[in-house]
Amino acid sequence: MDWDKLRIFHAVADAGSLTHAGDTLHLSQSAVSRQIRALEESLNTTLFHRHARGLILTEQGELLFDATRAMSKRLDAASARIRDSEEEVFGQLRVTTTIGFGSLWLAPRLSTLYADYPDLNIDLMLEERVLDLPMREADVAIRMKEPSQADLVRRRLMSVRMRLYANQAYLAAHGTPQTIEDLREHRLLCQNVGSTQVSAGATLVRELMSYDLPKLLTVNNYFGVLQGVNFGLGIGMLPDYTAIDQPNLVRVLPEVESNIVPVFLAYPEELRHSKRIEAFRDFVMSEINAQKQKAQTTA
Repeated sequence: MDWDKLRIFHAVADAGSLTHAGDTLHLSQSAVSRQIRALEESLNTTLFHRHARGLILTEQGELLFDATRAMSKRLDAASARIRDSEEEVFGQLRVTTTIGFGSLWLAPRLSTLYADYPDLNIDLMLEERVLDLPMREADVAIRMKEPSQADLVRRRLMSVRMRLYANQAYLAAHGTPQTIEDLREHRLLCQNVGSTQVSAGATLVRELMSYDLPKLLTVNNYFGVLQGVNFGLGIGMLPDYTAIDQPNLVRVLPEVESNIVPVFLAYPEELRHSKRIEAFRDFVMSEINAQKQKAQTTA
């Protein structure tokens, strides 16, 4: 199969237009059209349905596009390895993690990484869905459980527990609960038990709900819970790492906490020698060590 025709097919399928693909490839629309027709003839099939608003892949076209997409990701990986064979750290690094950890812990610390590597561009993808690292949906992941995908380098970073916190001003105005039953006099802020979260967090939410707490505010991520706590809406269930950077937070009911949640860093085996990955991994470990020292100092 002609590699050049596949490259042109992939650009057309990705753009949904001969004209837009031609602009990307610096080819005329007629030249792109000829290459697509030639590819269809060589495969003895139709790859696109043509209509006034653009092009739609046929079933056969979808199969071929899946293959060229996988090829493109593999080529991107090879390109990254070639670039990273040099000592310099530059270019894009796609990092995926949860909304809570990414927004509350990772993003506020990135200035340290940029100070050391100003030519590194981070694409931070915050979502609860587990992205496919071997298929290069991301370059590196920080996950709240050990990754199960094959062909990954994985390293345990730290442990997290979900605990109860309140704003100092809120406690001064409403009092500090001494027992779980006392929470009935306060509004509980937490993730909904049905929302995507670590199982330890969901278990603690269910335990607290068993006390029939009448006042409740649920949010589908910990960033929203923290905002509510900071604005004095009630007592929130938050990961313990949030308290390190939020001096106004006071832990409530110290005996109430979730089971340990392990935090792992993972990346594809093929990027084991990537200078960008190495720089990011060392940055994360350095920040975690600094956090541990800060926690010991304030304990």
